[in-house]
Amino acid sequence: MAAAGASVVGYDRMKEVKEFDDSKMGVKGLSDSGITTIPRFFVHSPETLSEVKSSPAHIEIPVIDLANVGSNSHRSKIVEQIREASKTWGFFQVINHGVEVSVLDDTISAIKAFHDQPMEVKAKHYIREEGRGVMYASNNDLFRSEAACWHDSLQVWMSPEPPEVEEIPKICRKEVVEWDKHAKKVADTVMELLSLGLGLEAGKFRDLTFSDGRAFLGHIYPYCPQADLTMGIKSHTDPGIITVLLQNQIQGLQVKHGNHWVDVKPVPGGLIINIGDFLQIVSNGEYKSVQHRVLANASTESRISIVVFFNLTKWRESGKYGPLPELLTPEKPGIYRDFTVEEFFQNFYNKGLDSKSLIEKIKL
Repeated sequence: MAAAGASVVGYDRMKEVKEFDDSKMGVKGLSDSGITTIPRFFVHSPETLSEVKSSPAHIEIPVIDLANVGSNSHRSKIVEQIREASKTWGFFQVINHGVEVSVLDDTISAIKAFHDQPMEVKAKHYIREEGRGVMYASNNDLFRSEAACWHDSLQVWMSPEPPEVEEIPKICRKEVVEWDKHAKKVADTVMELLSLGLGLEAGKFRDLTFSDGRAFLGHIYPYCPQADLTMGIKSHTDPGIITVLLQNQIQGLQVKHGNHWVDVKPVPGGLIINIGDFLQIVSNGEYKSVQHRVLANASTESRISIVVFFNLTKWRESGKYGPLPELLTPEKPGIYRDFTVEEFFQNFYNKGLDSKSLIEKIKL
């Protein structure tokens, strides 16, 4: 098997990528067409594929019960659980978070319904314009990565500049708008607990606008006929503050913990929270942003995941950001330098999805 991105005589990778993108069919269209061999630009390198294996069955990410989070006697215990999970795992699931199971199910069904539409209907929304509005496409980094991954995404930038509501596809419009509100409410609760876990006031992250920038992504991972040759999404860390993830019951998400890739088993009614690079930096390394990935889907039932990325909207007057000064002492000085808005966005948009390059660049 040729390594991803390798030059093969007579093979014009970029031409094939462009033809796929221009077709606006996405991987769902490829899967529905009945292909038995995936296009070459989806094939990942032997180095990447050699790491694809499941974790020991006894290791699972923490599950944290948010019931009674308003009670003082329970709150301190929940703060400690979230602090520990964020420090050692960077990932955890929350249950009893206040969102009805029917809302979770309706949101998943609406995103699945969007992706299940005929190709020519979805194609009206197919565009590559990151950072604003509504964008349906296969692989954000299709033209920047060495190998493409087996997923399509509907993306809606909900805040601080939401799109005209009519821009959101009608088949899932109501659910997208509602899910943004529900996810923000859960994120605000979690951010209060994270803030308390650092010894800060509960409202500190809210005051810093940490939940005011939001991007909604509705992913589909359809059946892949050669799931052992590609990835659903390759290993990466999320760039922002935190991520709230809702998924159906088809597995595929894995989290790096120590030397193991750990399968994240969906908990009915649960939501997955993970720490982003930005929060690792502002917490001065107390909270960890960890690598995660999604395996290509070998199941005939599509995997659906709905992600809301949370970012700040108000940068410091200097146009820079770094560890929060309240967390720094002579005994615990800053381990990261300040970075600029431009560095943050260039690091994400000017390359393929990868792991922690911003953190590595600014570590002192």
